[in-house]
Amino acid sequence: MDTTNNSNNALVNFVKKHSVLTVIVLLLIILIPWCISKYNGLVTLNENCNEQWSKVETQYQRRMDLIPNLVETVKGYATHEQETLTKVIQARNKAVETPATESSTVEYQQAQTNLTSALRDLNFVVERYPELKANENFKELQSQLEGTENRISVERGRYAEVVKDYNKKIKAFPTNIVAKLFGFSAKEYYASEKGAEKAPEVKF
Repeated sequence: MDTTNNSNNALVNFVKKHSVLTVIVLLLIILIPWCISKYNGLVTLNENCNEQWSKVETQYQRRMDLIPNLVETVKGYATHEQETLTKVIQARNKAVETPATESSTVEYQQAQTNLTSALRDLNFVVERYPELKANENFKELQSQLEGTENRISVERGRYAEVVKDYNKKIKAFPTNIVAKLFGFSAKEYYASEKGAEKAPEVKF
């Protein structure tokens, strides 16, 4: 009798043990592909953010490349405006020196904002020199700068959109589990300046 009971118990334990193993195997078969899919999706969104940020950075770099020539042209006509010209160059140099990385987003934004402000001050200077505004080299630089400012505005808007998609994804359940597991964190939006719903006004 005891032998029979022991056999029955052993059979029950065997079935239970293998049932648990079967469930675990089935869960792994389901969860592993799901995790891979979610991870790859997050990688794609993250790369979209990085790609779009590089486009923003490219346009800012183009603006910074135009400024030295612009300042030299203005200097030829506005010899008494050294203080304003110096501020533009200092703001431009600060923007060049500030790295455009995720860890320095706020500093980078501030450097670019200060540069925009310095360019606006230069705008007031230019208004006092009609001969400068008529200069062909200046008009060409002005046109390039205006076009660059518009492209900056467009690329910043696109960056905000891809960051929004990425941040929503990593915060939504159940993808947030995979995001936390693999270290995906929210990205900073490129905040607009107050009153800057449109491209900054730098028209001379």
